[in-house]
Amino acid sequence: MITVLKPGVPEEQLNKLIDWFEEQGVSVHVSKGEFQTVLGLVGDTRGIDGDLVASLSMVESVKRISEPFKSANRKFHPEDTVIEVGNTKIGAGNFAIIAGPCSVESEEQILEVANKVKASGATMLRGGAFKPRTSPYDFQGMKAEGLELLLKAKKATGLPIVTEIMNANHLPLFEDVDVIQVGARNMQNFELLKELGKTNKTILLKRGLANTLKELLMSAEYIMAGGNENVILCERGIRTFETYTRNTLDLSAVPMLRELTHLPIVVDPSHATGIARLVEPMALAAVAAGADGLMIEVHNNPQKALCDGAQSLTPEQFDKISKKINRVMEAIKE
Repeated sequence: MITVLKPGVPEEQLNKLIDWFEEQGVSVHVSKGEFQTVLGLVGDTRGIDGDLVASLSMVESVKRISEPFKSANRKFHPEDTVIEVGNTKIGAGNFAIIAGPCSVESEEQILEVANKVKASGATMLRGGAFKPRTSPYDFQGMKAEGLELLLKAKKATGLPIVTEIMNANHLPLFEDVDVIQVGARNMQNFELLKELGKTNKTILLKRGLANTLKELLMSAEYIMAGGNENVILCERGIRTFETYTRNTLDLSAVPMLRELTHLPIVVDPSHATGIARLVEPMALAAVAAGADGLMIEVHNNPQKALCDGAQSLTPEQFDKISKKINRVMEAIKE
């Protein structure tokens, strides 16, 4: 249920209305925009008389929301959310480029890549320390040591770092991580999502291999219901019957999510296609579709990468794509 207030409602009256709602056993999400204030009621609202609320002089309208996701719903929060990560902003016209290797392999590797992607316009550094792999015999990441190397790269470049968490027990290790990534395999690891909801960390939530947009938003809701509203959604391709690409990049998800939610939306063309030469056209298409950011894998020597070398760009390739991304962004500005 949402209550839209008329412009200019005094703060004292607003607080009294919020207190009354909370006495009815619901929590209240307040969204103050430039022209209106929206109160989103989360919980069992069946006992609240909508007609009574609508009759109040300060209330413009009252609507009941049928979608099960509340906090992530654009109806609760009409204006786009802007998330700040260090000196980087994402959302509402603020575009972010997250770049770096699939996995951290050595200090020399991560420092070289970090410096080069920053020089080419990246605003955040990605790198896997804990790696979920289909085979138990594949490289599983450098774990805690990998996190330490990421922090060294952050210190050297100033770039905020993005890295994936596998287990809630690892949260103490992520204290200095700027953005915690929840991978596709863990999108519906609800116990992990609940623990992340108790933090104030920015969470980058990737869509699962075979999950709907509604399921993605419900997973975001798990995090937000815990009190953490710093969530970025990531479209990274879904599994279909097509075999020429690793996954099928669902670019229609970007404008559809834009209608459904206020949260920032990032696209990962590297994992979606699994092929380095396809990253550029899909990245540019994602920008044109209205994404708030891109997540691109960059490795200083893809042929010798311990993880996902086939989809990784060289720093030189990333530099060329970054320039094209800027041109597309200029072209689509209104």
